[in-house]
Amino acid sequence: MTDQEKTTVESEIATLEGKLTGDMFQDMEIRDKIHNLKMTLEGVRPSNSEFECVGCGS
Repeated sequence: MTDQEKTTVESEIATLEGKLTGDMFQDMEIRDKIHNLKMTLEGVRPSNSEFECVGCGS
């Protein structure tokens, strides 16, 4: 992942975190997106993977 791609993903995470309301049910979809972006950023799962994560089901 290039530095520009990392910056883009980090920006997306920050934007999504700004949309969190504190309501667990309302935030569930946003938190899932944040989790997936963090996994991509950390290289846990390939960014273009269509496969489910075996460990956590994401």
